[in-house]
Amino acid sequence: MTSEKMQNQNTFFLKITEESDLSLEVVILVILGVFMLLFGFLLFQIHMGALPYTPDSTYGLFLVIVSLQIITMGKTPFGDLRRSWILITVGIGTAIIGMTAGFIPGYLSELVRLLVGFMLLAGGIALILQLFFSRDKAKTWIKASGMLQHLTIACTIVYALTIVEGVITLQPGIIITPQIAVITIIYGLSFFYLSWCLHKVSHIYPSNDMGNPEINTQDKNGIRSKGIFKLFREASLSLTFAVLILMGVLLTLLGILLFPVNSGLIPFSPDGQFGLLLFIFSIQMMALGETLLGPFKRSWLMVIIGLAFAVLGIFSCIVPGILTVVIPKLIGSLSIIGGALLITQRFLSQQQEKIHENMKPDLEKTEIESINYKLMITQTLINIVAIVFGISALMEGLLPGMIVAGLLVTYGLILFVLVFILHKMTLIEIKGKDLSEAAV
Repeated sequence: MTSEKMQNQNTFFLKITEESDLSLEVVILVILGVFMLLFGFLLFQIHMGALPYTPDSTYGLFLVIVSLQIITMGKTPFGDLRRSWILITVGIGTAIIGMTAGFIPGYLSELVRLLVGFMLLAGGIALILQLFFSRDKAKTWIKASGMLQHLTIACTIVYALTIVEGVITLQPGIIITPQIAVITIIYGLSFFYLSWCLHKVSHIYPSNDMGNPEINTQDKNGIRSKGIFKLFREASLSLTFAVLILMGVLLTLLGILLFPVNSGLIPFSPDGQFGLLLFIFSIQMMALGETLLGPFKRSWLMVIIGLAFAVLGIFSCIVPGILTVVIPKLIGSLSIIGGALLITQRFLSQQQEKIHENMKPDLEKTEIESINYKLMITQTLINIVAIVFGISALMEGLLPGMIVAGLLVTYGLILFVLVFILHKMTLIEIKGKDLSEAAV
């Protein structure tokens, strides 16, 4: 019996350490399910007065999730659109509104409620109409057997409940809170059902990964887009870059807002701040295997840890005051340890990555060496700033508020620099690959 238990434990360990095959779309749907399910259960306690509630941070977090879908996949509340630069810009704008509502309570309360309500109501109607009137959706799926029929049912339930949630958000007093809680719980469960269907369908009918589009510097005619037309062509933005940009926007915005906060001009919600940070960290873990301690294998274990981080972040955004001390200490400790580890690994390592040196001209080798050096300096600066930020999070009041604000702005701007450098390296890799193929 003991050997059988040990064998089961070994099997379980091997399973959770295997590479996760969840797509980004499934990851975000799971996160939405967790958000709605947790919110629904918390609403019972909030209704009885047992827990406080911040609607601004709750709506703000929802807008950030919507923005993440727009920026990374081109999926909007109203349907799939071409992931152009102008659409990404809209997504970043929506994220800024959501983040501001989460950081600064009371100023955007009505705006974010109406915006979320409109997205849910109009989006749900648009999606359900597309589902049943589009030739390549429900009309085709329902004729097939198995998972496509499940997918049709799942989409119908999710879109119908989205409409209901939209009405409830726009008309808060239309039904009592316990009924809203039950509907929200069912809504969360429907996202799990939909994510399961999409995961299964992706194995039966595999398609290209839309979360990591290849770099495309030309249009369909092989001509580079110029001027304003660049805004409408397909964006060459990978998932890694998209998440880094979102993190850069969050930190820069947070730092800018902290200047008037420290001057006593506007209120501030630390729960919304650290809740949103933890949420974005959870996406990085689940979708990329990236953590504050460095990159790891994107295993099922990493997905589970990411989900735990997501739950803490979502809870912090919905219910203030409970995790106000816990989350800053968690993020601070991980930032310090991770920053120190990554700096140590970088400077103790004797091996430097070489990007196809044998296939590249000397001039390009020099350019690569220069970019690698800039990359190393930028990553080191990020690690140093992360350590200082971690210390300030662990020891509140150690650094003056204005210095922390400047530190966060610096942190965010350096992340934008990192994206620029990594993007340039990607273009050089593609150019070198093209030269190699031409030589062959």
